Amino acid sequence: MPADLISSHRAVENLLARYAELVDDGDFAGLGLLLADATFVGSGPSVSGGEAVEKMFRDTLIVHADGTPRTQHVTSDIAIEVEEQAGTAVARSYVTVLQALPDLPLQPVAAGRYRDRFERRGGQWRFTERRVDIRLVGEVSRHLRQAAARP
Repeated sequence: MPADLISSHRAVENLLARYAELVDDGDFAGLGLLLADATFVGSGPSVSGGEAVEKMFRDTLIVHADGTPRTQHVTSDIAIEVEEQAGTAVARSYVTVLQALPDLPLQPVAAGRYRDRFERRGGQWRFTERRVDIRLVGEVSRHLRQAAARP
């Protein structure tokens, strides 16, 4: 594999890892920056741009006393296809979200798939789209605001 292609694959992998870190750290402003040029498509209406992404995460995830959602996002089975000449890439991966709280044992709370699109601008790779398809849902009343609001 040519060095440029290896470098592009690594840059895309780093973006996938950075997303998980920011969510788990409760850094919603950082997520807004990371996805500033992207459309986020999940279970609700799609949102585009940094401010909209940041607001969506703030409105959706419960943040606990330590300032985080108390989660660990595990991204696995990553498949990346880079079109080096076009400066575009797509990635498919699985996500498992683990959560633990002092009164909630460590457990998977959600699992699904990511489908992502990227482009290289000014020599830097960035998200242009993140599609989240959660297929398995566990106990999310301590993770998602909507679930906590249900009677």
